[in-house]
Amino acid sequence: MLAAIAPSPASPHGHTAAAGHRIRVLIADDSAVVRGLVARWLGEAGYEVVATAANGRIAVEAMGRHDPDVVLLDIDMPELDGTQALPLLLAKSPGLQVVMMSTLTTRNADISLRCLALGAVDYIAKPESNRGVTTSDVFRTDLIERVRVFGSTRARRRPAQAPGTHPVGGLAAAPPPPPRPAAPVILRPKARTATPPRVLLVGASTGGPKAVGEVLEKIGAATLRQFPVLIVQHMPPVFTAVFAEHLGARTGLPSAEGKADERLQPGRIYVAPGGRHMGLAGSRGDITIRLDDGPVVNFCRPAVDVLFRDAAAIYGAAALAVVLTGMGSDGTGGARALTEAGAAVLAQDEATSTVWGMPGSIAKAGLAQAVLPLGEIGGALRNLLMGQGA
Repeated sequence: MLAAIAPSPASPHGHTAAAGHRIRVLIADDSAVVRGLVARWLGEAGYEVVATAANGRIAVEAMGRHDPDVVLLDIDMPELDGTQALPLLLAKSPGLQVVMMSTLTTRNADISLRCLALGAVDYIAKPESNRGVTTSDVFRTDLIERVRVFGSTRARRRPAQAPGTHPVGGLAAAPPPPPRPAAPVILRPKARTATPPRVLLVGASTGGPKAVGEVLEKIGAATLRQFPVLIVQHMPPVFTAVFAEHLGARTGLPSAEGKADERLQPGRIYVAPGGRHMGLAGSRGDITIRLDDGPVVNFCRPAVDVLFRDAAAIYGAAALAVVLTGMGSDGTGGARALTEAGAAVLAQDEATSTVWGMPGSIAKAGLAQAVLPLGEIGGALRNLLMGQGA
């Protein structure tokens, strides 16, 4: 599997989420080899592994003693599996950042996506064998990056402790971090073109499965039936097919991975297949899906930039795009091409993003016509699609 996130430059202070607070991790996996390897990797990266557990029951019992920021939770475990343990973990520690780990099977992809709806923040595809885990640099890099991002998120959200008190686990409380200044955002003036949208483009990564589903649901099937919808969600193979099925069930529209040379039709949802770039070919009268196995773009394949740039060349001002939560900056180059062609681009705001990487990059570059909370994006897109303005 190719990395679906852009790794951040290594930092000697990357393990510290707030002053005096090291990111604390609990690893729950029934494989002793996986637990040992992951614990070693995280230790070498500067994170504190506070506990390991061979099943969900042990993980839940360890919560009260260790108060982790992040739990890496395997799906298949004896006694209490990951799906059973997830709600118990979240009940013990609201705001806990739980990352599901699963092998690349259709069953596990389906379970992982359902776990996101239950409160997990992300998932990571785990090699099927212990040997694969040992030799996969991609798995190691992706895992460490998720711990960094979600551990920092958890530390920022921890409630401030009263002076002289201690959090669960008996460790001295870290002082709360100072409030972060708001990121500078310059909105792009609304396009003056009268060209109505003819296609909806969606780009997302970390936190995207939930966000994309919510946005499409709020746009509504009646509106979506009038437009083709193309989605690049950073996901590995197998997961994208299951994700498309989930979107179809949620919206009531035909939804599947895009196929090479497939002609675009209104009322259909096309999801970029994991491991392949999805773009467009043809002219306005006959537009088809283009798939390729070319080099990664922004550390990703599929990449949002590939779809956006093709759409800018073919649809011009008749494209409408939105970039939702995700790590890295994929989509910024494509958004620039779209705006230069006269198209409108919307971005999710920082407060409601799981990770304000991709939408934040677009907002800071001045490419977004609007930067909105997740709950408002569907309505704004519906208005734009129907020619009513954001």
